[in-house]
Amino acid sequence: MPDLNCLLIFATVVESNSFSEAARRLNMPLSTVSRRVADLENELGVQLLERSTRKLRLTDVGTEVFKQAQMSVDLNDSVRDIVDQHQSLVTGILRISSPPSISDSVLAPIIGAFQEQHPRVRVQVFITDRFVDLMAEGIDVGFIVGPLHDPNLVSRVLLSYRHQVVASPQYLREFGEPQTPEDLLGHRLLAFSFWNPENAWHFVSRNSKEKRSITFRPYLSMNDYSGMIPRILAGVGIGEVPPVVHPNLLREGKLVEVLPEWKWPVFDLKIVHMGSRYVNRAIRAFIEVAAQCAPTLFPELPA
Repeated sequence: MPDLNCLLIFATVVESNSFSEAARRLNMPLSTVSRRVADLENELGVQLLERSTRKLRLTDVGTEVFKQAQMSVDLNDSVRDIVDQHQSLVTGILRISSPPSISDSVLAPIIGAFQEQHPRVRVQVFITDRFVDLMAEGIDVGFIVGPLHDPNLVSRVLLSYRHQVVASPQYLREFGEPQTPEDLLGHRLLAFSFWNPENAWHFVSRNSKEKRSITFRPYLSMNDYSGMIPRILAGVGIGEVPPVVHPNLLREGKLVEVLPEWKWPVFDLKIVHMGSRYVNRAIRAFIEVAAQCAPTLFPELPA
């Protein structure tokens, strides 16, 4: 019978597509991981992985063995969770990915609330605007704004809101306030973007009977809302921002919503995890804290 530890190590190597990443996840020396996979191949008398300097590829028999090896991973997680259920403390490492736009206003307070309840869990956060492959990159929980692109993810909606077009009172006094979406084209527009020469904003009238869109070349484009807001505050132009980024600025009158009768489409902020694996106690606890905490942070979101 194959060694269950070898099967677990083999499955982790395949899931992470890297011996070195598997060694990090398993907290083992790289040499040990490589040797245990080789031991498994020798014991079975077949090659499971084709190795190259840049990537790994499963052989045909390796694909079949991997399906069974995943069961050993799930069994290992299940046993650990049974032990956790009989202990008073949740422990371990939780790896989280998040877009930068919510890192301070949403993510930080949720992590704070979670670690107050579960101080033995160490949290590692990866902030990025790009799509994150949770399994390949060793992420336990991710925050996503907008649609899911991975059918293997299980999601839970934390917040629903629409972006707002805003400007400083100073800018509006100097340049006037637009009355229609088309009027925006006569102003300097700041947009969330990454190397796109043109942007498009889509609006729906408050009674949802009319839709309008504008296409423009931004006066300033940036893939970070927090970095764009100081320029809007300085009166550089009109920009669009999600209400979860510095929401106090509108409440305090430092920013003013432009075209409040024209709404943006509604966005969902979701928390996601892999659905094909057993969900351990730390992940479940974090999702519950996030679901409870997020609505209290923004009791009045534009929707």
